[in-house]
Amino acid sequence: MKTLVWNELDEAERNVALARPAQRSDPQLQSAVAAIVEQVRSGGWEALCEVARRIDGEGPRLVEVAPVAAEARRLLAAEQLAAIELAASNVRAFHEACMPQDVAVETAPGLSVRKVWRPIDRVGLYIPGGRTPLFSTLLMLAIPARVAGVREIVAVTPPRSGGGLDPIIAFAAELCGVNSIWTVGGAQAIAGLAFGAGAIPNVDKICGPGNAWVAEAKRLVASMAGGAAIDMPAGPSELMVIADGSADPRLVAADLLSQAEHDPAAQVLLVTPSAQLAEQVKAQLDAQLETLPRAEIACASLASARLIVSDGLEQSVEIANAYAPEHLSLAVTDPEALLGSVRNAGAVFVGRHAAESFGDYLAGSSHVLPTDGAARAWSGVSTYTFLKAMSVQTVTADAARRIAGPAAMLARMEALEAHARAADMRMECEA
Repeated sequence: MKTLVWNELDEAERNVALARPAQRSDPQLQSAVAAIVEQVRSGGWEALCEVARRIDGEGPRLVEVAPVAAEARRLLAAEQLAAIELAASNVRAFHEACMPQDVAVETAPGLSVRKVWRPIDRVGLYIPGGRTPLFSTLLMLAIPARVAGVREIVAVTPPRSGGGLDPIIAFAAELCGVNSIWTVGGAQAIAGLAFGAGAIPNVDKICGPGNAWVAEAKRLVASMAGGAAIDMPAGPSELMVIADGSADPRLVAADLLSQAEHDPAAQVLLVTPSAQLAEQVKAQLDAQLETLPRAEIACASLASARLIVSDGLEQSVEIANAYAPEHLSLAVTDPEALLGSVRNAGAVFVGRHAAESFGDYLAGSSHVLPTDGAARAWSGVSTYTFLKAMSVQTVTADAARRIAGPAAMLARMEALEAHARAADMRMECEA
């Protein structure tokens, strides 16, 4: 964990300070992922099973969620079930309110242009597993997909350590109307979704976060002929906190650790004009690590952490915009005053009460967000992720005669005579 004074860094040092962990762009990882994707693409089901047995410990299985969800109801306390149901309810309410509306504009008398929204036919949802079942990610993906009206959802998740589907994942799936899940993970699952393998159909779009292997596989299949579109670059988690001297160092440290415990490749950064606060947060990180169950993972992540001392809150926001974090927390006295200057972030948590953990579970917006600086151009998952827009034009005969001449002239200015003739012929059309 490094403490850096921003104004003492030159441009190259600033770029290093905001660099993501090197393993995210490891050429060896990229080569290994490419080999897995090609093996599954060319070998289909048998290849997928071979890779899955080697990496997951078992071949892919399609699991009906109902009986496994029933097991979750027996195992979980009523308060635990109620918490998951509350999260699902909040997520559904938010995304239902975010559904876009069709738009119609009469750009000229008799000429109407509309934008109409249609759901994607078939999407693949990747639910991370590994060290712990991230059932919340299933809620964050499947609910907006259902709200958008996606016809077919193909969900995949790594098998749990003892094999099979985790009951909590099954319970969350049932709440979302997902009736079955494939137990297969990693780059091999992404390849199966992109190109199809046995009974796993190829999908139109793959959504969901994952580790560096999953993120690289998504990037790769999206670039391949016949591959699938993806929601966004969504790799290991990251959090930047902007805090002033009024911030509680205990809360800041707790928020940083909440992301550091995700993955050794997760990255957390504090930007503050207060050198004193930076030292207090550093001490709190050490203290809180002592009782953290996932301390080993968090420590590995903190090796890439940065505590950056800025020259004020205005410069702190400039640093945040340059980094474009997945999560940005504004732990300052007047966070609304800073919010207007924030341009690049996947999600923003405004004020000391807005814990990033709330966004991860039950605030309502999806926690599937762009990482690795992609927040400069990408948005987090929403109903828009599962929709596509079509433009529709409707023209009356009178309008066609009026606009045919100008359209033909524009076409001939671009030396497209066939376009011009197609417009000219509309002058002759009867009502």
